[in-house]
Parts: sequence; structure tokens; C-alpha cells
Amino acid sequence: MCCSGGKRGFHVHYALKANFNDRILQLIQAKGFGADCVSGNEVKKSIETGFKADKITFAGVGKSDKEIRYALAHEIFAFNVESIEEMEVINALAGETGQIANVSLRINPNVDAQTHHYITTGLDENKFGIPNSELEKSAAILRESKHLNLVGLHFHIGSQIVDLNVFKSLCVKVNEWKNWFEERGTTIKVLNVGGGLGVDYKDPDGNPVTDFEAYFDIFDRFLERNSHQEVHFELGRALVAQCGSLLSRVLYTKSGIKKNFLILDAGMTELMRPALYQAYHKIERVGESDQEEINYDVVGPICESSDCFGKEVPLPVSKRGDLIAIRTAGAYGEVMSSHYNLREEIRYVYSDEIV
Repeated sequence: MCCSGGKRGFHVHYALKANFNDRILQLIQAKGFGADCVSGNEVKKSIETGFKADKITFAGVGKSDKEIRYALAHEIFAFNVESIEEMEVINALAGETGQIANVSLRINPNVDAQTHHYITTGLDENKFGIPNSELEKSAAILRESKHLNLVGLHFHIGSQIVDLNVFKSLCVKVNEWKNWFEERGTTIKVLNVGGGLGVDYKDPDGNPVTDFEAYFDIFDRFLERNSHQEVHFELGRALVAQCGSLLSRVLYTKSGIKKNFLILDAGMTELMRPALYQAYHKIERVGESDQEEINYDVVGPICESSDCFGKEVPLPVSKRGDLIAIRTAGAYGEVMSSHYNLREEIRYVYSDEIV
């Protein structure tokens, strides 16, 4: 992956929101990746785990003054700004210390990511990015601001995108807006196209690594960048999702009038995605079995009916104590876990710790 993007002259920022485990961050930064952050604490975590400040971007629609000041103090590469008011606040806060803050304008391109509506971020109806109707005013503010330096344009249309044609549509919009700014005499150094590349949740063994070559090739072919322009990406899920599984023990089995239930010791507090997005994760019983298969609803112990990992899942007949693996949990697993019902904190076990 690193070679695939690097050999094309692309710059990849790892999206901490996918998984901010220290060991994973240390491995990723050692490979030369930058960091894509969406909170002040993510900026802090990236610096503490070795990411270079000049490779850190800070996105998000609701940056607090405290977070902005922290990022300014550490001279990060750029703020991805998402509103006119945010630009004005960053300009004022940078002025307090006589700094010039690098910013990229996040533009809402109105491109349908063709993914779950909760993780679609590039449509006019979404809260993200500066609407097209305000870009003229945004450009004027940037020209007049003494403490802002426009380094680029930023786009991010959604997550878990598996149809690469969506990224072709994004390239068309990026080209249009790049030309719009350049026609008005504005130099654009960076084209940040965001991330969103999906993974195969249904067949993690058959497709353990996403096709990065095909993904980067789309931007190589359809993005009209000038010789002086850098292309930046923000990838999270595609890098870490297949690296982790949630392992859980069967607490109880229960046969109802219409359903067979496997009740696990893990629930939505450990892996929120199925409850939140009705997301699919492959569920397996660990170890060989010659038992016949029956269909189970695989559920957790939380006091919510949405605490369900999968319905009508075919598994070998199981019993108390059996180990169940819920696959492709390396992204948006631990980071979305909670203490709801006063649950204990989830424990990480690394492959090199398994004897």
C-alpha cells in the first residue's frame, strides 16, 4: 500500500478515527504516513506516537478554540476548514500569537458515495464542508485574512465505498473546483481527496487486502493535477479493518418459538457497528467442528434489542464456552466501544502475544 501510493507521488494520512491503538499508530507512522485527525485529542495522540506535525491534518465541523490553539502551537500541516465562521475563528486565534495557519477548504462536491446514509458525507444535505454558494465569499475572506494561508482543497464524500466509479465522479468535481480557483488567480498546492475506500466484510480471508492499486489508478488517470500539486489521501478503514477480530465466548444458548439465540459475553459496547448501521460482519465459531449447522441470532448481553451482531447466522451447533470470532473488527471497533451498562473496558490481544 505504501509503495503503491508513494511511487505515484501521493501522500497518505492515516485516519486515527478508525483505530487509535498506540501500537498500530507507531507501526503506521514508522512507515512514513501522515495523520488525519478530527479532534484535538487525536492531534495530541498522533504527536505523542511519533507522527511529524508537518504531516498532520485537522478536520471536523466542530473544532473548539482549545483544540485549534493546541494544533496551532504544534504547527500542524493544515486545518481542513468547513465553514466561513471557522475560518474567521482560526484567523483570530492565529493572530493572537502572530502565526499564519495553513488551511484547506473542505468543499461539499454533492457526490453520492452510494454507501450507508449515516456515513455519506459529500451531499448537499450533509453537515460537512463549505456549500458551493459560499465559496466565492470564502475565497474573498482568505484573500483578506492576515493569518490564514490557503494550501489546498479538501474533499471527503463518505466511507466504506466499494464502487470505484464513485471516485471517478469525485475526480470530475475536484477538477472543476481546482480550475474554478485557479481561474481566479488562487494557487492550489494540495488536492486532498479524502478517503472512504471500503473493505470486503463478507470474505475477509478471500480479500484480506483492499485493491489499492486500482484505487490509486483512478486518481492517476482522472485527476487533472498540475506538476506543482500534491495529492493527499485520508485512509483508515482500508488499512486496519481486516487486521482485527472481536473474540467472544458463548454465555448461553436459547431456543425460542421462532429463533435460536447465541448469547455472547461481548455486545454493542464492544462493537457498535451492527447496532448503529445494521452493518454486516462475518461471524465464525473458532475451531473445527463436525456438528450440523443451524441458524442463530448472535446477540450480546446489553439491555437493548439492537444489541445483535447478526440474524439467522448459520453456525455449527454451539454450547456455553465456545469461542466466536466476529471478523473485520480492526476499524471502528475499539474506538467506538463504551462503558454503557457499566461494561468493562475491551482488552486488546496482539498476534505476537498469542502463544
